[in-house]
Amino acid sequence: MNKPAALQVLLIEDELSIAKNIAGYMEQKGHIFDFAGNGKQGLALALQQHYDLIILDLNLPGMDGLQLCTALRQQADRHIPLLMLTARDSIDDKLAGFHVGTDDYLTKPFSLQELEVRCLALSRRHLLQQQHTITLGPLVLDKQRRIAKRDGQQLALNVMGYNILLLLAEAYPQVVSRSELSQHLWRDEPTESDALRSHIYQLRTVLDKPFAYPLLKTVFGVGFTLEIAAA
Repeated sequence: MNKPAALQVLLIEDELSIAKNIAGYMEQKGHIFDFAGNGKQGLALALQQHYDLIILDLNLPGMDGLQLCTALRQQADRHIPLLMLTARDSIDDKLAGFHVGTDDYLTKPFSLQELEVRCLALSRRHLLQQQHTITLGPLVLDKQRRIAKRDGQQLALNVMGYNILLLLAEAYPQVVSRSELSQHLWRDEPTESDALRSHIYQLRTVLDKPFAYPLLKTVFGVGFTLEIAAA
């Protein structure tokens, strides 16, 4: 398996012990870190330098994480993936973060290993979203033409099947939960409880059944992911 690419990261965190733990672990993994101890300094660095990702604490002196994220989205000339750290775990707090442009959310206390996995997946998803074509092993998705191929053979996917496959491909290698899929597919519109199960079954019929091994994997109790064999 290929080693993940090193990330250029800006960490905006006012608690020095947390910042040292994060930076120490991530730098051992080969990632490069800049550090800011307050929101205003963090915003200035984010606008001046090029980062693959920003890790942002919600509770910051002077300018909190929500204010910083709002200002960054208004002033930056590109979308910078942003992962917010917080001790608050209510759904209202998370929705407030997503509303101002946060890309992902991690609640304290957290595993440093999980933090790295989320950072890598978030950066990779951002890069994939900028591309017109996604290639994952035998699977190729043409986002402009909205077609998918496996082993060079075009898949006869309906609209919902293609949308599910695209979500899984952009999230790979992360697992996408059932609730996340439902939110992306139907937004706030109510749907029957068996609708997602039916669409997943139809996707499997086209994506996996005619081929030697399955790509679509169910992670029981969690959701779905793509399982791409390492070259």
